[in-house]
Amino acid sequence: MNNPDRAPLYNLSAVLRETGLKADLIRAWERRYQLPRPQRSSGGHRLYSAYDIETLKWLKAKQAEGLSISSAVELWRSIIEDGRDPLSFSSTGIPRNMSVVDDNANSLEALRRRWLDACMRFNSTEAEEVLNRAFTLYALEAVCIGLLQKGLNEIGSGWYADKVSVQQEHFASSLANRRLDTLMSLAPLPSHRQTVLLGCPAGEWHTFPVLLLDLLLRRRGWKVVNLGADIPVDRVVTTTLSINPDLVVMTAQTIVSAASLNEVFSALRASGKPLAYGGLIFNRVPGIRARIPGYFLGESIEEGITTIETLLRNPAAALAPVASSAGYLDLIQRFQEKRVAVELQLNQIANKGALPFDFLNEANAYFGNGLIAALKLGDPGFIRADLVWIGNMLTARNLPSSMLFPYLSAFRDVLLEHFGQEGQPITDIIDSYLSENHTAGQ
Repeated sequence: MNNPDRAPLYNLSAVLRETGLKADLIRAWERRYQLPRPQRSSGGHRLYSAYDIETLKWLKAKQAEGLSISSAVELWRSIIEDGRDPLSFSSTGIPRNMSVVDDNANSLEALRRRWLDACMRFNSTEAEEVLNRAFTLYALEAVCIGLLQKGLNEIGSGWYADKVSVQQEHFASSLANRRLDTLMSLAPLPSHRQTVLLGCPAGEWHTFPVLLLDLLLRRRGWKVVNLGADIPVDRVVTTTLSINPDLVVMTAQTIVSAASLNEVFSALRASGKPLAYGGLIFNRVPGIRARIPGYFLGESIEEGITTIETLLRNPAAALAPVASSAGYLDLIQRFQEKRVAVELQLNQIANKGALPFDFLNEANAYFGNGLIAALKLGDPGFIRADLVWIGNMLTARNLPSSMLFPYLSAFRDVLLEHFGQEGQPITDIIDSYLSENHTAGQ
């Protein structure tokens, strides 16, 4: 409403009808917070203005976005102290006549930068204050996607490059997840009969994408059952058979968890349930999508919600066939059996000074797990994308990124010694990578 009238024209019954609030609650807010401040008729009855009604609606909306009533009142007063009217915001949550640019202290990007800075300093109070202000100025979806999701993605990139510590990443994720939990507790009751089963496969601990899907689906009226992180294949299958959902959705962020997701969906394929998936790894390595027996949600959360709602309203009868990875089962087993011996031999090479110990164990674990996952997905070439991470890890440890090349050369030589021609699917990928990056390795 533009410039709500402040004339006291409405009785309490009209206010209850317009706001959906209880009379006792409104009186409690008036008594404790002096908000709103109705006038009295000659007979002593409360009379409210259109402005009062919109004020109550504003407070109710802030509660629905996760704020306590005391925090909502505090934000109301802070906006008033800034010389602005809290009701001068559009229905999308963006202030009227407000230029949202980078140098604006209240732009979503500026607020995201402040939130990230507070998280890096482990300042939960400041981080929560920034979130409260963001939810006051912008629509819930805009804050969850533009501040929280984008902020966590930036932190993840920082961790990937070894510029953000594990502790900082966990701290920020915990704050973001806790806010989404609060928002979900305030979501409306389901208005659709279909149920969505959400979760993360074994080895996947990043729950924010699933929580965000959970929240946005609940706000659209869908029933959601969220299993959380690191769910083994048998547990997902058992739960699916138990609750009989209309759609199963899982997310993966790494090649290792993508391989786990593939196992889950392969086990669920016979159920006939629509299966959908998404996550960072499928954006970084699009080729993996052809290996997953399910529907790709899309490269953004917005696309994901659209895909989920489309599948719920128009479930397809069958899924397209996917490429088989059966040819690598023997190689996977052999690599798992000989992995310890391979890594011990690499350590012996390091003892001779050919490889730095500073990153060897971490690189062995990461590269070995990635190789097994790539083989499970049917293409050892999928591991190429993760070689960049090892290069970043070297740079962050003040080691030349070119050290990746002697490491891969040594890995290839050890594989040839242990596997011979059987290891060719792996050694070919390493040789190809070394050849394409020969100049960088000099």
